[in-house]
Amino acid sequence: MSTLIITEKPSVAQSIASVLGVTKHEEGYLTGNEYIVSWCLGHLLELAPPHVYNEEYKQWKAEDLPIVPEVWQYEVVRKNGKQLNVLTRLMKSREVTEIVCATDAGREGELIFRLVYHQCGSDKPVKRLWISSLEESAILEGMKALKDSSAYDSLYEAALCRQKADWLVGMNASRLFSLMYGTTMNVGRVMTPTLKMIVDRENAIASFRQGHFYTVQLRCG
Repeated sequence: MSTLIITEKPSVAQSIASVLGVTKHEEGYLTGNEYIVSWCLGHLLELAPPHVYNEEYKQWKAEDLPIVPEVWQYEVVRKNGKQLNVLTRLMKSREVTEIVCATDAGREGELIFRLVYHQCGSDKPVKRLWISSLEESAILEGMKALKDSSAYDSLYEAALCRQKADWLVGMNASRLFSLMYGTTMNVGRVMTPTLKMIVDRENAIASFRQGHFYTVQLRCG
């Protein structure tokens, strides 16, 4: 029986495996010492584009807006499909009795793991490895202090909310403004406000006009 540890990046998997004495290399994972260590390669799943929900959405029309999915669907990131198959097989393996989520300690890391876990249809118990260092002592201490994954449900829900908000703004606002101005415009929840601040600052510099100013001097005595 083995514990399956899933990281976000291959380099992190290698570091954890080295500390735990996991030395045998297989395609897409490492094994040994009653552990299997694999990785996600970042995001393996992404929210499906509008035309997956309705073929008519392939053509951009104002009357279709806003597009708000009732049931959200995901697609496999094509370049990472092979690794998702590896994780699916490992999660469903009878040899694996427990899974440890060792993705990056943050909401995005939590989202990356949970989406894969749900996609694989796994129901095996999950523990969370929460570390901010790959030093040997930090990994060993983290493995001794594993928490049930339910302790991080709110973090996952926050990440899921962020992901869906990005999709809703990006898909709907990009189509709306592109149709309004007759050219393709990419609008993003974070990108667009950030670009506006840069443009406002650039305009302020370009429109600067020299004027009089005064200084105050104090003399004592």
